[in-house]
Amino acid sequence: MTVPDDADAIAIRNLTVRRGGKPVLHDVSLTVQRGSITGLLGPSGCGKTTLMRSIVGTQIVESGDVTVLGEPAGSARLRTRVGYVTQSPSIYSDLTVRDNVAYFGAFYRKGPAEVAAAIESVGLSDRAGHRGDELSGGQRTRVSLACALVAEPDLLVLDEPTVGLDPVLRVELWERFIALAKAGATLLVSSHVMDEAEHCDELLLMRDGKLLAQLAPDELRKKTGETSLENAFLTLIRNEGVPA
Repeated sequence: MTVPDDADAIAIRNLTVRRGGKPVLHDVSLTVQRGSITGLLGPSGCGKTTLMRSIVGTQIVESGDVTVLGEPAGSARLRTRVGYVTQSPSIYSDLTVRDNVAYFGAFYRKGPAEVAAAIESVGLSDRAGHRGDELSGGQRTRVSLACALVAEPDLLVLDEPTVGLDPVLRVELWERFIALAKAGATLLVSSHVMDEAEHCDELLLMRDGKLLAQLAPDELRKKTGETSLENAFLTLIRNEGVPA
């Protein structure tokens, strides 16, 4: 099924999530446009991962609606269309890079050519024969990304994919993300590093389980009168009356 061009890739309405009786997300509503990079930003513990889990269908929600590519989140028809990269690298240490990507590719009936393309896209062709336990942390993160990319998903959900990486690797990954969006994919990327917001078409700014704003980086600057996005975010928090 193809989503109409004017349909949102993600549409969330009045989403509330509780864990252990404690509210984690409070009546969150938002949309994410197709073919864009949307940054999900906010401090650690503000609910970013819970929101992403709700979008990929692995989170039990108390109330609200989450629609992804025209289907309810977690629907069987989304399994080949949504890629999810968690904070911790999800690869097998005793398998090579090639075997890890091939394993995940097999679920989507992808062959050697697609596996090789996914590995090349994250710059690890020269490490394809290395086992997971022979790789650095940054390389393991890139293997996880390749395992998601091999499915050629319409929507790629990335939970803090650059955390702990050196500046060169961060730049390389963001270049890849931008190329994917230009090719038509939709990316939702979480981060607590505000300078990464510069790469995004639109921002979702969260604090204490609430969505404070959905706007473009330049709109955030204009709204707050700040040139630094970090200062702009802090100003927004103060203006919204949320404790910093």
